[in-house]
Amino acid sequence: MRHLIAAVIASALAVPVLADPGQWRREWPDTDFTRHAVDLSEILSGGPPKDGIPAIDDPRMVAVAAAAALPEAEPVMVLELPGEAARAWPIRYLMWHEIVNDVVGGVPVAVTFCPLCNTGMVFDRRLDGQVLSFGVSGKLRHSDMVMYDRETESWWQQALGKAIVGELTGKRLQQLPAWMEAWGTYRARNPRGLVMAEPSWRRRYGLTPYAGYDSLASPFLYDGAPPPHGIEPLARVVRVGNRAWPLDRLAAGGEIREAGLILSWAAGQASALDTAEIARGHDVGSIRVRDAATGRDLVHDIPFAFAFHAFHPRGEWMLGN
Repeated sequence: MRHLIAAVIASALAVPVLADPGQWRREWPDTDFTRHAVDLSEILSGGPPKDGIPAIDDPRMVAVAAAAALPEAEPVMVLELPGEAARAWPIRYLMWHEIVNDVVGGVPVAVTFCPLCNTGMVFDRRLDGQVLSFGVSGKLRHSDMVMYDRETESWWQQALGKAIVGELTGKRLQQLPAWMEAWGTYRARNPRGLVMAEPSWRRRYGLTPYAGYDSLASPFLYDGAPPPHGIEPLARVVRVGNRAWPLDRLAAGGEIREAGLILSWAAGQASALDTAEIARGHDVGSIRVRDAATGRDLVHDIPFAFAFHAFHPRGEWMLGN
């Protein structure tokens, strides 16, 4: 069954194309390929062309009380900025669009989700006095989405928020303290909050084309080293900076207090990468990461172990041994 699921995933994502900088220059005439921070051979086509996965701009937000019914366990990306109404972007939409360019309280943000790495991250789109907007390039590096900015057509590694090809090579976006949690949890805490309304695109929202992905033995289009310590490549970890806590360890106790942090886990969030119907996915729980001294929410994300190892090869594994 898992072999069949893997074949279906590969088919759904189309046939990958090897790195071809010559062809890229024809497809991306405004990208400066003389500037790059990574070996271009590491960048592959995931199948879809530029904007083949369409980013969403200026999404319509609605009040939680007026929102269309979402299953309680479905995951949403959450951002709660001081003085602003809380906002949620359902993964059922990000699954098909991967990037949402939005504005929260005057702060232009890019809400991003890479299904292949399970990296849900929100970035401030302001850089050196300029506001960038982002699209999906169709390229992957270490199985992670490569975004591009429409202003310079530089390419950005989503898992790092860093420009890796083009005029802005070496620049970084500021990641904001957003997190992924169950819709029911968000709604209960924020009865006056906002949530992204369903886009007008014809997509099978609520379903995932990546059914069974998070229980495969290996990720799609990744040939790098596996994570150490016998950790499964597609096991989730909680990344805070250059450290990673295995999700299994956190879920077993419900809370970890280490390195000046409080990591908490609560049951009730469905995996978006398990069953075809997202709401029926196995329970991966909702995670919050706070500063132990101040209680404020901290920047983090929940990548698969292989992705943490690929982008933080010298990272520290918090195994609790």
